[in-house]
Amino acid sequence: MRYELPQIIFSKVVRAVVEFDLIDDGDKILIGVSGGKDSLLLTYALATLKQRAKKNFDLTALTINPKFTEDFGEKISRVKNFCNELGIEHTSREVDIAGLIHDKKNKSPCYTCAYFRRAVVNRVANEIGANKIAYAHHLDDAVETFFMSLLSSGQLTTFQPKTFLDRTSLTVIRPLVYVRESEIKKFVSRSGFDVLKSPCPFDGATNRQQIKNLIGDLEKNFPDLFNHLASAMRKNSIGELWDAPKTREQMRKNYFALKFGGTFNV
Repeated sequence: MRYELPQIIFSKVVRAVVEFDLIDDGDKILIGVSGGKDSLLLTYALATLKQRAKKNFDLTALTINPKFTEDFGEKISRVKNFCNELGIEHTSREVDIAGLIHDKKNKSPCYTCAYFRRAVVNRVANEIGANKIAYAHHLDDAVETFFMSLLSSGQLTTFQPKTFLDRTSLTVIRPLVYVRESEIKKFVSRSGFDVLKSPCPFDGATNRQQIKNLIGDLEKNFPDLFNHLASAMRKNSIGELWDAPKTREQMRKNYFALKFGGTFNV
């Protein structure tokens, strides 16, 4: 397979790797490959980087069959062929996420799916001796997570480009954090990648999709909204904010002074 990754995408991957120190010599990186456009692009980009960079690191790939459909197991062979053409070893695991979602009806299906997927990926990474896991989250994912967190919990937070997992001693990296989803779609459509359609029965009907649609709608009146949200994710973007709320104990002295006058030692 020829390596013809567009320079704009490759440059953004390199920037992420350099800025956030994502890859070191001797790394063994397990790539989470669902077969969708994002994970195929990630796999291709890391294979390209491995060919061009001077650092010595190994790549292997994992696809999870969530058993949402009966034929997805057969389709995984297409992902394996893609990885093998890139010289990347590929393996797969079956996890009855569909059944787990059914059993845990009080939980968000997205939460249940993500939780058990991560657990299996972490376990496989430890089994094969990988020290890092690469996920295909891109810039749109980060911005949507940031905005969704603000709207649903009142917190300014999103996922990190690099996260160390204490319990497993694994490091999660996200080399696509500077790449826009539109760039991925454009490249994949021209490349002829054999993209698997998501088997998720909730695809297109999630909270994340609502946030994606909301950002798109708001951009009609606020064209710079996405860029401003991306800037707001940075720690140096914090302006003037209120202090953290005080506890009753912290306010006790001022309360009694207000109610009874004078100074109270309480």
